[in-house]
Amino acid sequence: YPTILKIQKVTTYNQSRAIFGFTMSDNIGKSAFPAVQAAPSFPASFPVPLGGATNLPCLIPCAIDQDAYFRMTRDVAPRLGYLKPSLLHCKFFPPLQGLGGKMSGSISNTAVYVTDTPKQIKDKINKHAFSGGRDTMELQRELGANVEVDVSCEWLTFFLEDDERLAEIKRDYGSGALLTGDVKKELIALLQSMVKEHQEKRALVTPELIQQFMAVRPLDF
Repeated sequence: YPTILKIQKVTTYNQSRAIFGFTMSDNIGKSAFPAVQAAPSFPASFPVPLGGATNLPCLIPCAIDQDAYFRMTRDVAPRLGYLKPSLLHCKFFPPLQGLGGKMSGSISNTAVYVTDTPKQIKDKINKHAFSGGRDTMELQRELGANVEVDVSCEWLTFFLEDDERLAEIKRDYGSGALLTGDVKKELIALLQSMVKEHQEKRALVTPELIQQFMAVRPLDF
């Protein structure tokens, strides 16, 4: 909270309006929040874990829609005597329905959850993953798929660590050598394995372990 107040004191309303597009009709909570999001960029916000250090650099992976907050953060950092944070702009992860949509915690068929069963994962991908393939097998063999809009290909780009295999799948799918079902099958197997491993590890987590992990304590690094 002390860091939030420092940021608010050195950020004018004109600056926040220029960055975020606030109008005179917006409530004061909108104007106050950017400082809340900016504060964790500075080590002074964590006096116990980071031992009171003020010169530790911060690297922030974020989607492009968060850029405005951290441009403001970089602007105020020198005025507070802190290092400017650096950003990694990450790609948006598309929902099953395709690029341009949004995953939702309340609409289960937009995403695969880490609590899903193997059958639920298979059904979600087969039924809801938007396909860039053609309407018929004959057209798919002749023309190939549009891999740029295919959700299964996009998800494999995130999760499949074998770049050579990924390139092979996209090449064969785009040429018509692979069908939509083949690509979905590849993704299903990968997700089922990942989720199974996560669930097995999650089952080993005890309340005591969570308490130990969340305890405010000096970090060794």
